[in-house]
Amino acid sequence: MAAPSWEDSVKSLKGVILDMCGVLYDAGEGGGTPIPGSVEAVKRLKASDLKLRFCTNETQATREKFVAKLQRMGFLISVPEVFSPSPAAVAILKERGLRPHLLVHDDVVPEFDSVEKTNPNCVVIGDAAEKFSYQNLNAAFRVLVGLEKPLLFSLGRGKYYREGDGLNLDVGVYMKALEYACDTEAEVVGKPAPTFFQKVLDDMGIPPHEALMIGDDLVNDVGGAQVCGMKGVQVRTGKYRPSDEKHPTVMADGYVNNLAEAVDTILKLRGQ
Repeated sequence: MAAPSWEDSVKSLKGVILDMCGVLYDAGEGGGTPIPGSVEAVKRLKASDLKLRFCTNETQATREKFVAKLQRMGFLISVPEVFSPSPAAVAILKERGLRPHLLVHDDVVPEFDSVEKTNPNCVVIGDAAEKFSYQNLNAAFRVLVGLEKPLLFSLGRGKYYREGDGLNLDVGVYMKALEYACDTEAEVVGKPAPTFFQKVLDDMGIPPHEALMIGDDLVNDVGGAQVCGMKGVQVRTGKYRPSDEKHPTVMADGYVNNLAEAVDTILKLRGQ
C-alpha cells in the first residue's frame, strides 16, 4: 500500500508556513528578485481560508528591513507574520539573564540593542558574512573557552545558501568550528529547532498535523517541520539540488517545481 502523499492532507489543512529566500525570491544584487509566480502565489494564499506565516533563518537584516525589501518586490507581507531567529534569541537571552558576545551581521546588531553585552557569558553566532574572519572567530572562541561551561547559540545551522553568483557558506559551518574547538554543542535558535517551529504553530493556533511547511532546504525546512509533526514539501528552486531527492535520512512529503505550483495544487484540491 502506497504511503499517503502530501496532497492527501490538503483538505484538512488550516495553515501554511513558507520559507522565504529560495521560495519567495532569489537573493542577489539589489536585494534579489522574486521567483516567477511567487508574488501572486502569496496573494492567493492570503485570499484563501488558510492561515499564512513566514519562517526564515535570515540573519543579515532586522525583520523590519527584511519585510520592507519584500514589500518593495510586491509581496503582501507584514512584520508580525515573519518569524526569524534574532528576536527568538533575544527572548531567550533575557529569560536566562545572559550577556552575549555577538558574531553576527552588522545589519542585525540592532535586534540585540535591548540586551546587556558587557562581560559576556555566552556567544551568539549568526550569518555574519564578511565578518567571519579569523580574528572574529578567534574572539568568539576566546569568550567560549574562558567560560566554565561554554554556551553557544547559533541562529540556524544551515550549510549553505544561494545568492545570484552561486552557493555561499552559511552559519552552520562556523558553528561547527566553534563546537569542535570548545567541546560544546550549540543551542540552535531558528530552523530546524522544534521550539522555533512550535512558536509559529502557537501563533497560528493550530496543531502540527493541520499545517504544511514549504521550503527549499530539505534538512532545515522540510526535515525540521516533519520532526514537529507537519508535512514538508520541497520546492525545486533556491538551494534545491537533485541529490536532495535521494537524501539518506530526510525524505520530503512531496516536491513541486516552485511555490506557484504548490499553491495551485493546494487551492485546486480545496476547491478554491
